[in-house]
Amino acid sequence: MIRTVLLFLLSVNLVFAQEFTSVVRGSVKDADTGLPLTQATVQLDDKSGITDEAGLFRFEGVSVGRHVLTVSFVGYETLVIQEILLESGKENVQEVRLSANGRQLQEATVSGSRLPAFNSVQAITTEQTLRYAATYLDPARVATSFAGVAAANDQANGLVVRGNSPSSMQWRLEGVEIVNPNHLSNAGTFSDRPTSTGGGVNILSTQLMGTSYFMSGPFPAQYGNAMAAILDMSLRKGNDEKKEFTAQAGLIGLDIAAEGPLSKSNKGSYLINYRYSFTGLLGAMGVNFGGEDIRFQDLSFNVEIPTKGNGSFTLFGLGGISSNDFEADKDSLQWEADKDAYNIRYKNKMGALGTTLTQPVGSRGTYRMAFAISGLNTTRDASPLYPRWRSYGDIEGKDYLSTSKISFNTSYAHKISGRSKITLGTFLLFQKGKIDPQWPDGVLRSWVVQPYLNWAWKVGESVTTEIGLHGMISKIRSDLADVHVSIEPRVAVRWQASVTSRWSLSYGMHSQLQNDALYLTAHGMTNRFQNFHLAPSKGHYFTLGYQHDLSPGTSIKLEAYWQQQYNVPVAGDQARNYSAVNIIEKIPDLKFLNDEKARNYGIEATYQKSLTNDFYLLATGSLYNATYVDIEGVRRQARFNGRHTLSLTGGKEVKRGDQNIWGFNAKILWIGGFRERPIDEEYSKILNFSIESSNSYSVKLRDYFRPDLRIYWKKSHRRYSRTLALDLQNVSGTRNEGYHRYDAFLKRVVVQKQLGLIPVLSYRWEF
Repeated sequence: MIRTVLLFLLSVNLVFAQEFTSVVRGSVKDADTGLPLTQATVQLDDKSGITDEAGLFRFEGVSVGRHVLTVSFVGYETLVIQEILLESGKENVQEVRLSANGRQLQEATVSGSRLPAFNSVQAITTEQTLRYAATYLDPARVATSFAGVAAANDQANGLVVRGNSPSSMQWRLEGVEIVNPNHLSNAGTFSDRPTSTGGGVNILSTQLMGTSYFMSGPFPAQYGNAMAAILDMSLRKGNDEKKEFTAQAGLIGLDIAAEGPLSKSNKGSYLINYRYSFTGLLGAMGVNFGGEDIRFQDLSFNVEIPTKGNGSFTLFGLGGISSNDFEADKDSLQWEADKDAYNIRYKNKMGALGTTLTQPVGSRGTYRMAFAISGLNTTRDASPLYPRWRSYGDIEGKDYLSTSKISFNTSYAHKISGRSKITLGTFLLFQKGKIDPQWPDGVLRSWVVQPYLNWAWKVGESVTTEIGLHGMISKIRSDLADVHVSIEPRVAVRWQASVTSRWSLSYGMHSQLQNDALYLTAHGMTNRFQNFHLAPSKGHYFTLGYQHDLSPGTSIKLEAYWQQQYNVPVAGDQARNYSAVNIIEKIPDLKFLNDEKARNYGIEATYQKSLTNDFYLLATGSLYNATYVDIEGVRRQARFNGRHTLSLTGGKEVKRGDQNIWGFNAKILWIGGFRERPIDEEYSKILNFSIESSNSYSVKLRDYFRPDLRIYWKKSHRRYSRTLALDLQNVSGTRNEGYHRYDAFLKRVVVQKQLGLIPVLSYRWEF
């Protein structure tokens, strides 16, 4: 008996002592031409190898866990990838691009999308999205850890960047502009109306995400039609050698993803994901959240087919539907606010379909094409349960927003030498918008042509430059508006002062079309659509940066910026005074003119330590000032002038054997409160909805404070791995101020609080 027990314990110990392994493989290519680099040296921890004739490398039998990959090639800069996580049941496939002229790309992405000579560029990896606390698996929420970036509201991913309105941000997918790619685009807004740039949940699941790039300063010449920031998302390729699956369940939803090779004879791959909201499942069972039934579902895919000459063709798409229904309480004695008297139906539909083609041309050139068609449709209908109960403005009404975009980008990059590359291309954008289905003529049609030219030149061993021109030619409704032309220079210089320190200076002139709803704003029945004359807003943007590397993967960065905007639309008089820089969703019914200015300036600091030695830390802070000039010529505090941001994001991993990893991650946000206009309570009582008593944003909300915690347990098995995670969002339960409004039921001004503690439990299974 004793012998049997000892044998059993020994066998159990051997089972748990087994080392689970998987594969790390990938390709190494020239960042400028996309051609494979043969005989490149690839080192994974203490293992080393070289790439074959196709630029491919492979490491078999690699133990699961964290690894460091180092890639080098004669005449190119060495690239070190610090945060590789290998899990059993899944291969880790890296697409490495090396550059001879000083540019380094961690993953294959849009050619030229990451240009270190320009300041204010941050990479967002899928691994960060899965590891950071309180991300909702959304790259936009990862960006709130960056200096000068704040969420406009807890419930949505609309971003306030350096004091600019969320409307100044642009979403891109695979390098082309698309409509708002989010479910529930009214989430967290002041008026419960949809926005053009944010929402509650990103429709594109993180299962399909590659590395995204977030730009908040002067943009390279390849980017335009945005004033504040651009989030350029990319899709990863599916595994082209073996089938893999991922299933995930949590408060966000139920995800099922599949990927694999298209055929044995073709190195193409597919990747597809379907998601259904967990709240939707609860809603089907009769469970709601505060009287609200919230549901969403989405489907996304990416198919990649190699072409001759090391080229690549992809077909991608995504689509999602969401709804938020609020049922009025039939017992008026239970009402606590005016919203309780209303039935509110909100529906959101979004879809996009596109394709890309990347093809090397000779030994020095690369041609790239990207095309996407995307559309968004939202409706909101709020009606009182009892006709005698009306709020006459704040809640009641029917809202409609329909917008679509056709985007096309074609470019050619030519490597002149190891130190110089020139890129030229053109963006074409056609968009259509409508905010009232009852007015057939109230349709916004616009087209934009954006040619660009960029020259990257490494002047010497320590100086790298980017010099470019971006053109923007736009027209709104050809029968009612002029053609607007803008020539925008872009310049950046980076000086490597020493092995560990560098200076950088960037300048860009930018312009951006106005919000669709601003063009279509109404004023009376005889002059309903009156703002087609508006030209794009414009601005000059300067940044000065310094970075010092303390050790591999650890650095300190300082950056100062100055943004001067002009051609800013303003409207109104002493009683009603508005500027486009303060607008998010609801547009006043006034005629706007491109008459005034806005100014943002500040300084930012960032300390970043990559995940090395099982620990990472990202500490950022900023001091800034955002002002605008109103129609009377008076400079005032802007709506999003919070004056400061502070973010601490960090985590520690603890290994228990080779198969268990515990992760403890925290995030702390301290942001200066935004501003709003004071409400005239007495006058609001008379009219029964919110009436502002001043045309300036003189009321400053309390500072925003929120700590988040994420704990996960990764367990590897022979053929699969699983992750059990608990997110405690706003773990302190701090109810931050959102905004003030007049409540027609309570007959007084109330403060709308943001979200409290939200526990999110999730389980992820990869095999």
